[in-house]
Amino acid sequence: MASKNPKVVIVADWLTNMGGAENVVLALAEAFPGAPIYTSTYVPSAMPAFAKYDVRTTYLQRLPKPLRKLHKFFPMLRINAFQQLDLSEFDIIISSSSAEAKQVKKTRAEQVHICYCHTPIRYYWSHYNEYKADPGFGKLNWLVRLFMPLLIPALKRSDYEAAQKVDLFIANSTESQKRITRYYGRPSTVINPPVDVNRFEPTKERADYYVTTGRQVPYKHHDLVIEAAAKLDIPLKVFGNGSENERLRTLAGSKTTFYTDRFGDASDDALTAALNQARGFIYAAEEDFGIVSVEALAAGSPVIAYGAGGALDIVQSGESGILFDEQTVKAVADAIKKAESLDFHPSTLRRKARRFDKQLFMTKIHKVIHDTYRSKNT
Repeated sequence: MASKNPKVVIVADWLTNMGGAENVVLALAEAFPGAPIYTSTYVPSAMPAFAKYDVRTTYLQRLPKPLRKLHKFFPMLRINAFQQLDLSEFDIIISSSSAEAKQVKKTRAEQVHICYCHTPIRYYWSHYNEYKADPGFGKLNWLVRLFMPLLIPALKRSDYEAAQKVDLFIANSTESQKRITRYYGRPSTVINPPVDVNRFEPTKERADYYVTTGRQVPYKHHDLVIEAAAKLDIPLKVFGNGSENERLRTLAGSKTTFYTDRFGDASDDALTAALNQARGFIYAAEEDFGIVSVEALAAGSPVIAYGAGGALDIVQSGESGILFDEQTVKAVADAIKKAESLDFHPSTLRRKARRFDKQLFMTKIHKVIHDTYRSKNT
């Protein structure tokens, strides 16, 4: 029988640096006040937004700090850690997952597990060959390439089995929905991630620079954006940091500026201010969704993006930006030139962003989760 006041718990893959998935967890915590958040490892100093929440960790948090930082090397350990969590006191389990959080186990028949799926694990399923070519571990890439073919088959089986035990999948985009069907054989409901649209105040008169941002790892393809900007000799502001930063700086033109301090020159406030005046936002990665593209629209910046994945849910080419079909420097440069030939009105772009507003996300997620719980327990 359904409880009138079901107890909710939120489970996240890890909380070690801020990004789109972490903003989803924050919105879930806001939608379900009092719900604790379980995660494999947690770095409070890097996640000040989580300070007011009840964050609980697995035994991986007790590993020596150097090993804890390399948690992405140990997917089998994360699987084990999530499977060992005792969540028996909770009626509704909400996992926010692009990795192993969905491995948590139900212990009672009336429990409901709802997975907000950012994507089936990219390096097992949709992007295995891309990750194998460049895993993003620098000098340790050779070691990762050696072990991937040995470990991935068993990891895929475990991931698939966990997916079959989820009561409901919520996909963050139509692209993720397709992947959930393709790899897990499961249906899903699409609810796009939350965006704080009201954080932005677009200026009518735009500056001459472009912006790109994100973790600087190989699959984000920041190199294409930076090289295209250098080729066209246009100002570009690059926000973010990562394993590719040093290499990206060698590709930059004289009008490219890097902002790398997450709590300084690359803070949320700094990025917001830059987007509010930017001539445009450029993004060359294939994302599962791409929250920052919505943020750019909210700030009145047209989005120049690779036309695949979540960008197809966000950008209407010629109306709210330009989509390009190939991940090449030439394609990015051509798209920038095309965008400069069009007039984009900041107020129109902001209106298009409002369909992704955080309050709308919270309303939808609350309804779907409670309807699913009641349906199973009536």
